[in-house]
Amino acid sequence: MNAEEKLSVVIIDEAVYSDTPHGSSIKRIVKGLSDFDIQVYSIASLEDARSAYANLPEVDCILISWTLGGDRAKNNEDAKQLIHEIRERNENIPLFLMAEPAGEAPSALTVDTIREVNEYVYIMDDTPEFIAGRIIAAANRYKASLLPPFFGALVAFSKDFEYSWHTPGHAGGTAFRKSPAGRLFFKFFGEQLFRSDLSISVGELGSLLDHSGPLGEAERYAAKVFGADRTYFVTNGTSTANKIVFFGRVTMDDVVLVDRNCHKSAEHALTMTHSLAVFMVPGRNRYGIIGPIPPDEMTPQAISEKIKACPLARGFENTKPVHAIITNSTYDGLCYHATQVEELLGQSVDSIHFDEAWYGYARFNPLYRDRFAMRDGAKNPKGPTVFATQSTHKLLAALSQASMVHVRDGRVPVEHALFNEGFMMHSSTSPLYTIMASLDVSSKMMDGAAGRVLTNESIEEAIRFRRTMARVNEEVRGGKKQDDWWFGMWQPDTITDPKTGKKLPFAEASIETLRDNPSCWVLHPGEKWHGFDRLPDDYCMLDPIKVTVVMPGMNDDGTPGPWGIPAAVVVKFLDTRGIVNEKSGDYIILFLFSMGNTKGKWGTLISELFEFKRHYDEQSPLEEIFPDLTLAYPHRYGGMTLKSLTDEMHKFKKEHHMCELLQQAYGELPEPAVAYYEAYKKLVRGEVEHVPVVQAGDRIVATGIFPYPPGIPVLAPGERTGKQDGPILSYLKSMQDFDQQFPGFEHDTHGVESIKGEYMMYCLKEG
Repeated sequence: MNAEEKLSVVIIDEAVYSDTPHGSSIKRIVKGLSDFDIQVYSIASLEDARSAYANLPEVDCILISWTLGGDRAKNNEDAKQLIHEIRERNENIPLFLMAEPAGEAPSALTVDTIREVNEYVYIMDDTPEFIAGRIIAAANRYKASLLPPFFGALVAFSKDFEYSWHTPGHAGGTAFRKSPAGRLFFKFFGEQLFRSDLSISVGELGSLLDHSGPLGEAERYAAKVFGADRTYFVTNGTSTANKIVFFGRVTMDDVVLVDRNCHKSAEHALTMTHSLAVFMVPGRNRYGIIGPIPPDEMTPQAISEKIKACPLARGFENTKPVHAIITNSTYDGLCYHATQVEELLGQSVDSIHFDEAWYGYARFNPLYRDRFAMRDGAKNPKGPTVFATQSTHKLLAALSQASMVHVRDGRVPVEHALFNEGFMMHSSTSPLYTIMASLDVSSKMMDGAAGRVLTNESIEEAIRFRRTMARVNEEVRGGKKQDDWWFGMWQPDTITDPKTGKKLPFAEASIETLRDNPSCWVLHPGEKWHGFDRLPDDYCMLDPIKVTVVMPGMNDDGTPGPWGIPAAVVVKFLDTRGIVNEKSGDYIILFLFSMGNTKGKWGTLISELFEFKRHYDEQSPLEEIFPDLTLAYPHRYGGMTLKSLTDEMHKFKKEHHMCELLQQAYGELPEPAVAYYEAYKKLVRGEVEHVPVVQAGDRIVATGIFPYPPGIPVLAPGERTGKQDGPILSYLKSMQDFDQQFPGFEHDTHGVESIKGEYMMYCLKEG
């Protein structure tokens, strides 16, 4: 933001284009403001105002006519309502109420409206010069308030045009401009990026490592906004944030309770700290969606039994676990009742770490109350210390790699000086200031009323998409062709209206009902749609912005249907149309409704799903749908249609029992043979060998095996593979065979290398 940017004002008055004396006065004000180089937007109707002000974030001041150009009491009520709606979106923008002196004194206003208005303008008396002066003063104060601590200091510093005698060596971009390639690079990103790329030597901006100056102030501001006792900015994503937390709480031979549905960075943290993982196992439903950990896995008795049963914990049977890590929300959008989790695990550990990488927005909308770590009123001096790691860049607005660690102290509080030693081990002495500035701006964006408005918009757009898909399903499948098909949605079939207590089809529930009532999204016991058991009521909720679309092909009992459309084909089709999903399974595709989603985006998605259905129903040639695929593999796919490809792929999955093998592979924990760090030590020393999956029976893996997406370990480092014909190796073998049969649709499995179509994995040498 530059201070030299032209100020902009919106005038809302239905008489703005009329030839009445009132309209002439408005035109006089518009001309006067323009003479002062103020950009003026004129809005002539209440309806236009409601849609426009939400899309004019650059506006610095709003002028609203008390009568909206009319002369009825209703106009006053409309003006009051519009003022209130604007204030719900933005608590701080200057609001000027335009009135005529005759009979329109502030005494006619209600107390609530008086509180929401900053100043009054008498359009028949006040001069344009006077009005412009008041607007400039108010707008400049407002613009200054938009700059959060670190970003504000960075903006101020970048205007000083100082000579740089420190790193980085490009010196504000000067070095790039000395070569043709560098000039293109400089021009592409713009001067401000390079002028704000500074060294830790710039003391005015503070230090990330000692949390001083404007940087420390920005972290304290973020802690206030996100509800933490302390917040740490991280510039290498939540993968690093997770390691920082471990290094602050865990060391050699400590027992850690680990969600088996954990990110790979948790495995890395366990390896690096030489600690021991004892797993809590979540369930899976018929679609392969990973559910929450049932509460009976978190009781002190269950945890004690897990430690005793772990072969690597012999000698540690009476050792109290020191830490626990839980993924919240899950990759498919399942959110725990965090209060219940803390009460359960807090009986066994002194600190709980919620990996909320995909969930940083939860605090800012009441739909998620009680279902995230940094809740208001959750501080408990006798309870566990709670950490939340959040990838601010994922579903809030920040640059890639921008992440935060939030801390809420409990009975064993975090000593900052000690914790910071672990922080510094994982933080660069040359952090990119633009990443930290984006974290600062993200905090500002979510502060106050704006946070709820932004999250509401994401939730509402997701609900509109969900309801539209449900309505389309009813219309298509209830039409003339009774055997017709459409894509399903993983969501409740019906909801209970909280006002009437009556059950409604999901498509008939109002947006407000679905937006404001968590009970509409709770996984209630016994409901067929979610497919999880061992969950008490209100323990788990589906996040509406994480939308799972279901392909035909899976029966309610988890067995393959007589026909189906594997998700991989739909994913490839959408990709050719410029639509990229978040992740997919065998018969499901996940789409994220972030703050950047619009009606146009999801409307296009539905249109392209219809287009896929048309090509499938009409048996369009594959050369028309995937020309690159048929060109690369002409002997494999030449002459096929879209329908024949999906039929063959579904038949393969069915005959090879791929969905059942996935369930079985994740159904039981493998045997841990050596600790993570021991497996890694042997890997570094070369005491490993490449083993084909078809010969890996009862071997010990040196690295984790993570099928993507979502990247959950089917085998962790140091675990035994089990029997050659057991579920884990059979599942990996089925994926290998699938990849050989359907080139162009290969799986992505970390820890496995496909060499000439054969899956190879690193195992510890025997003997």
